[in-house]
Amino acid sequence: MGEQKRKETSNTEFIFGKKNYKFMLIGLGFIVLGFMLMSGGGSDDPNIYDPSIFSWRRIRLAPAMVLIGFGIQVYAILLNPNKDSKS
Repeated sequence: MGEQKRKETSNTEFIFGKKNYKFMLIGLGFIVLGFMLMSGGGSDDPNIYDPSIFSWRRIRLAPAMVLIGFGIQVYAILLNPNKDSKS
């Protein structure tokens, strides 16, 4: 009897809406792009110094992209999909 009542009262509603998932995918894209920008630039020979590991792209741009992606993820989680845009 109790199990039947539980099945009747349970919601099949998703926690996140379509807008939340869209922002999550955008944030994930920023994070992946940031890590792709950080990769590479190593030297095969450890005796040869390669200054390209200290490029602007790897030191400034890529970490900023990753942090922006994490910020978008937090926004996507906190976004209320049921809020009416008319009010």
